[in-house]
Amino acid sequence: MNNTESINWHTFKQALVQNPDKYLQFEYADGQFVEDSFHITEIKQAPITSVDCGGKMNAWTEIIVQLWEPSAPETDRSMKVGKALSIIDRVEKSLLLNPLATVKIEFGNSKFDTRQLYPGDMVTDGDAFTVRLTPDFTQCKALTRGQSCGIPAAKPVENEGTLVADDAICCAPGTGCC
Repeated sequence: MNNTESINWHTFKQALVQNPDKYLQFEYADGQFVEDSFHITEIKQAPITSVDCGGKMNAWTEIIVQLWEPSAPETDRSMKVGKALSIIDRVEKSLLLNPLATVKIEFGNSKFDTRQLYPGDMVTDGDAFTVRLTPDFTQCKALTRGQSCGIPAAKPVENEGTLVADDAICCAPGTGCC
């Protein structure tokens, strides 16, 4: 999976369903894992509605699974995937989760600032089911559509002897875009 793709709730949950007896672990950075005694403290569904700098309305839904490490690791408390699924079932009894929603995992500890990460590779190895997390990113949606942020396209201009492309003009500081 690359940063332009995201895993939806249905795909994420099905991967869990296929591995109920494995120990669930999350790798938030290369070789760095959420403490084995983590808790799933909350599952949030967030409908997002935005207007990008090109004036286009965008809408999508995110499901955010929040992980928490206790301040003192709890011995013999590694979470099996089946336990995570029981938490998901409890949540889904109260909240209908959109199967097409983008999944994010919210996590932080004393060594890693809290942030939302995407599930990337999901790997079964021995008795472990590992979800490798990838960073979230920002993007200019208008530029990905080939637009110039709603500002009429300008011809390339010379800036201190260097030609500047249209999108650089659009998204330059002080242009009112991006």
